Amino acid sequence: MKKIYQTILICLGVMGITSCSDFLDQKSPSEIDQSDLALKPVYIQQVMNNMYAGLTLDHTYGCRMPLNFSTNSDIELVDATKLEDFTNAEDRGASNYNPSTTWSRLDNNWQSMFKIIEGANVVIESVDQSPIMADKNNSDYNTLLHYKGEALTIRAMVYYDLIKTYGDIPMKFEPTKEDGSNLYLEKTDRDVIYERLLSDLETAAAALPWAGMDGYTTEHATKGFAHGLLARIALSYAGYSIRETAKEGYETMPGSDPSYPTQRPDAAKREELYKLALTHLDVIIKDGPHKLNPSFEDEWYRINQRTLDNQYYENLYEVAHGLGTSGEMGYTIGVRLNAKDTNSASWGYGNSSAKVQLTAPFFWSFDHKDLRRDITCANYTIEGNDKDTPDIEKMAGNKPFQLYVAKWDVRKMSEEWLKQNKNASAKKGYGINWVVMRYSDVLLMYAEVMNELFGPDAIGTATCGKTGRDALMEVHCRAFDTADQVNAQAYVNGISSADFFDAVVDERAWELAGEAVRKYDLIRWGLLSSKTQEMLDNYINVVKPNAPAKLYYNMRNDDPKSIDMSSVQWYATPANTGDYKKSSDFWGKDDSKLEVFTENISSGLNKTVINRHLLPLGSSVISDSKGKLNNSYGF
Repeated sequence: MKKIYQTILICLGVMGITSCSDFLDQKSPSEIDQSDLALKPVYIQQVMNNMYAGLTLDHTYGCRMPLNFSTNSDIELVDATKLEDFTNAEDRGASNYNPSTTWSRLDNNWQSMFKIIEGANVVIESVDQSPIMADKNNSDYNTLLHYKGEALTIRAMVYYDLIKTYGDIPMKFEPTKEDGSNLYLEKTDRDVIYERLLSDLETAAAALPWAGMDGYTTEHATKGFAHGLLARIALSYAGYSIRETAKEGYETMPGSDPSYPTQRPDAAKREELYKLALTHLDVIIKDGPHKLNPSFEDEWYRINQRTLDNQYYENLYEVAHGLGTSGEMGYTIGVRLNAKDTNSASWGYGNSSAKVQLTAPFFWSFDHKDLRRDITCANYTIEGNDKDTPDIEKMAGNKPFQLYVAKWDVRKMSEEWLKQNKNASAKKGYGINWVVMRYSDVLLMYAEVMNELFGPDAIGTATCGKTGRDALMEVHCRAFDTADQVNAQAYVNGISSADFFDAVVDERAWELAGEAVRKYDLIRWGLLSSKTQEMLDNYINVVKPNAPAKLYYNMRNDDPKSIDMSSVQWYATPANTGDYKKSSDFWGKDDSKLEVFTENISSGLNKTVINRHLLPLGSSVISDSKGKLNNSYGF
């Protein structure tokens, strides 16, 4: 029998189309021959579900892409605390732009991501070759059309994330041939791949249903995500990126590396890409079911609860993780749970790493009434002394580059998660979905594109009825209580045309921190280096001179183990410190150890090659490529 996909079907019970018990009664993809796959949609579905299962691995979207590879930026850092951390051969070095080609996770990521692409290629080819597709009246026609749309969209997402991480990569849009003739490929210019992805996503968007239709949830690629991903890729294509060689006709960023220039397409091409992005963002806003949850807090409560939002559909697509099986959201990122006895009395296994952290200048940048600040930034830990003593919340002290990301928080997680964690003796998959794109991102991309094409206040060619300022207003005002809406609206209305882009840059930070977006925004805008330096300068010149040396606060009357967040005096020493029962060192206190941070954060970005924001190919990827692949950018 001719084998077309040598892999074992992984059944995680989170894919949503078919139950695990149904999977067990069917053939694995390694047992399916060409004719079976083309004739029977259920077999194509098995390969597609295996493709989705590949997204849950630590080496793909369980950890690497959303967490390990998405820092550093001006607001997000990896938890490097010692001098040697900044140049080590693992994630801390890589996040600080000092990566090592011997870091095994590079090889594992590459292999795992291309395995997903292989699965997508099999699904797409099988649908195209199926006789069912010649008859639109066939009852399975739409099913196969949807499968192809999903595979095109997931393949585009994976290719896009590989390009963001490694730059130019091999272009492989067909299954591996039996003779292996298309197995060893050289790199293709990323813009050639981008053009193909944009075309594929046009096809996918036309083929797929909206979330909530035909049984499709946001754990599947749907029409909205295909449109949104197309816009995201178009904006990256239009933006800056470091190149292996200079491209004729492209604009070179001032101060660029002489050997490996950072470039973007010319003005005409950028306008074409902005218009393309606008077309697809406009469709989402005008025709889609997606809207903002009126409560930013509730949006993140639902995510922590592992509850799909079938009311607002704010999440356009989320990688589905299984409790006890996969997902490091809440563990590698989130409020730090630090139990000395390993198991905390309140929350069970309590040694979360919380490696993705935020900065004091980012915290300081929020409007004091912005509700997102305390839902995003945690300047505290949950401490457990032993398994019999209730945990207590404790302020972090003078650690301006080690704020935890509060969007993921054990105190918001489900009873099902808590039961698992109380019985755990080691880390288990938290099962919280990785949200790839939210509707607020769509609105902010729309605001950015409208401003670029027409300015902040013109409708231009948009059909949804919103100006760029309207879209920005919707996101910004959601973050404020009713009593503060007048001031929130006044802020947005007061932004001049000249300052509107900068306002979008700020809003995307406040809204999307910790969500693997900021680093890639700064890269495409050509602002990664300057914004990183601005953050460090703001710490030295703004935060440190103005922040109190001690932070005063109280614990809650109804729960003396929890901080009364409304009592915390973040911005100044109170006139009567006796009104507060608790205090902690804070950012205004002198600390010579902080020089380690200010001198070494993102230290590799311009050290060897200017703006070297990409990771190298792993050593095994190079050695296994039969001479087809090599590293560049001074690696």
